[in-house]
Amino acid sequence: MLDINRIREILPHRYPFLMVDRVLSVDGDERITAIKNVTINEPFFDGHFPGHPVMPGVLMIEAMAQLGGVLVFYETATPQSDGRAIYLAGVEKARFKRLVVPGDQLHMDVTVTGKKRGVIKFHGEASVAGELACSADITCMEKAL
Repeated sequence: MLDINRIREILPHRYPFLMVDRVLSVDGDERITAIKNVTINEPFFDGHFPGHPVMPGVLMIEAMAQLGGVLVFYETATPQSDGRAIYLAGVEKARFKRLVVPGDQLHMDVTVTGKKRGVIKFHGEASVAGELACSADITCMEKAL
């Protein structure tokens, strides 16, 4: 549904910190599904861990938070042009169930669970081949750049 070029129009993140490769579906302003292709070329694999590369859990959380940002700004297209951004404000109930390694495709689902005065709460789940890798409740704040 959204390719990397459209995602780059919406998010301010760039390599090496852009963690969303393709949006597969958007359900209004409440739910979004996307993928992150995990490759050996990711710079974090050099140190996490040499000889046994594993995607850091915190980066799975970051990927889901970025996906939440895509959902928030999906309708408005270019948040940078009107001076807004989404910032990670909190993470609760984070659970890691499976290692994510080079060659995996991280499939992410993010659902809005609440909105109030510029604070947006999401529930995110990331899986590989149908097996849950990570889940978390994520709080973000919409602020001026």
